[in-house]
Amino acid sequence: MVQTMNFVKDDKVGDRQTSSPSPGRFQRQLIPFAYLSPTVVLMVVLMLIPIVMVVSYSVMDNVITKKNPKFVGFANYAEILTSEVFHTAIFNTVFFTVVSVVAHLVIGLAFAMLLNTRLLSNRVKAFFRVLYVLPWLFTIAIIAVLWRLLLSPNGVVNYILSTFGLIDGNVEWLSTPATALASVTFINIWSGYPFFMISLLAGLQGIARELYEAATVDGANAVQQYRFITLPQLKPIIISMAMLDIIWTTQQFALIWMTTGGGPIRATEMLSTFTYKLAFSRNEFALASTSAVIVLAMSMIIAVFYVRHQKASE
Repeated sequence: MVQTMNFVKDDKVGDRQTSSPSPGRFQRQLIPFAYLSPTVVLMVVLMLIPIVMVVSYSVMDNVITKKNPKFVGFANYAEILTSEVFHTAIFNTVFFTVVSVVAHLVIGLAFAMLLNTRLLSNRVKAFFRVLYVLPWLFTIAIIAVLWRLLLSPNGVVNYILSTFGLIDGNVEWLSTPATALASVTFINIWSGYPFFMISLLAGLQGIARELYEAATVDGANAVQQYRFITLPQLKPIIISMAMLDIIWTTQQFALIWMTTGGGPIRATEMLSTFTYKLAFSRNEFALASTSAVIVLAMSMIIAVFYVRHQKASE
């Protein structure tokens, strides 16, 4: 009996000696940071450092073109904020953004409801899904070239409108100050609504049918079901997508630059094209940095509301 107990004790001691030491508490806490370190390094190199550089440029005399730029404080901000071109760019950007986001929401929701209805067969809905999603498959360059051809004086749009007697002569939609801003806004609406449509369609398909069946039993009509079931269920998706679309649309550059270049006579000048021209047309890199910082501050305000809404939803 004594020999058996001694044998068991020897085995326990041997196990303790051969087992590898477990990592300490501090080492275990560092493991998540080791996994995150590549992403953190990329964010610092690709985001944080450029942002700090742009902010520092915004308070200096014209950088890059001068060997020894001087600190000027908020003089660049005063010049940008009092510029008439900047005010025009803000007005055009606000108009372009608000109209585009509202139209994206309305058209996307309407087409999503159409594709979610039971009144159409699966083949018909499949055909319209392909048709409606086509604008989202094109790149910005293709969209710009396509609509410049369609809206040219001898294009298809003028031909159709002239045939029905809606216009007299050939209208230069992208070259006339009165129609240029509305034209590029329409192009942006056409190219962006499929994203809303697909997201809202997924939200509609995620609503439980039992809710509509219970509402039907209680005597609710189609309008009441849409008001008290569909919209409340889609509200988180609508708010999130609207905020994201606002951020994306305010930063739209490629479409404007490839269609009108901010013209004619600044009729379609946006904050993005205004900043680009300051840097690469006038070589005013300090003023361009100042404009970029102002745009960043505006975007950050919207981003804060988006993050707060996401946390509230969770």
